[in-house]
Amino acid sequence: MKKITTFLFAVLLTVAVEAQINTPAASPAAKIMQTVGLTEMTVEYSRPSMKGRTIFGNLVPFDKLWRTGANGYTLVSFDKDVKIAGQDVKAGTYSLFSKPGKASWEIFFYTDTKGGGTPRDWDDSKVVAKTNVKVWPIEMAVETFTITVDDVKSGSANLGIIWENTYVAIPIEVGTDASVESDIARVLGGATAGDYYTSAVYYSSEGKDMAKANEWMNKAMSMTEKPAFWQLRQQSLIQAKVGDKKAAIATAKKSLEAAKVAGNDDYVKMNMDSLKEWGGM
Repeated sequence: MKKITTFLFAVLLTVAVEAQINTPAASPAAKIMQTVGLTEMTVEYSRPSMKGRTIFGNLVPFDKLWRTGANGYTLVSFDKDVKIAGQDVKAGTYSLFSKPGKASWEIFFYTDTKGGGTPRDWDDSKVVAKTNVKVWPIEMAVETFTITVDDVKSGSANLGIIWENTYVAIPIEVGTDASVESDIARVLGGATAGDYYTSAVYYSSEGKDMAKANEWMNKAMSMTEKPAFWQLRQQSLIQAKVGDKKAAIATAKKSLEAAKVAGNDDYVKMNMDSLKEWGGM
């Protein structure tokens, strides 16, 4: 009996020791978060590596459905409604599937979010968006499967997929402009100087109605006792865009002097460059 007890104790001890040994996953999990305009985009996926293998056309066959990653489904989440290749997609989480080809990939955003591999019974009614995207060959081989959020602008970004010598980009649009316009309309009835300033800078950066941007900036500056150099800088840019070079030069000179006092070399240089461009130096 004592021998049996000792043997069982040894077995349990061995199991306990083995349970404490951690080894790295062959395809480690990754999570990226990116703000695009006012929309939060999150991607959760696993990252297989080449390990000397030929990937596309071999490990990942051409023109067959692929889970676009490893292990469980690759998931893409949006906290606001978006457009994927021009198709309306509601806020939520979706799985990402693809059919890689030599010249282009077919991309699918799918409502099922739990599972591994590819769905056993594919259901077209669960596809919320699909598109074909061009393959861009890259010279440097990328060892580990990578998903990126590229070309980020206030209203759009590309969801990039990179592996081996291949890059594809999925265009995604976010509703930034509609949200900002709604906020502007709601707020400006009792607007502060900061509200006018923010609205003016947004219109300027997005190339919208510059006359309106100039009007709002003038209101902001009239309500500000002592405008900062960075505020004056934005005002000068708007004045230049509406064609009032004389006012732009005068404002840029004020911004330049204020930037010198503040010791901000970046704004000193930007103002000097603009003054040279506008004939103010």
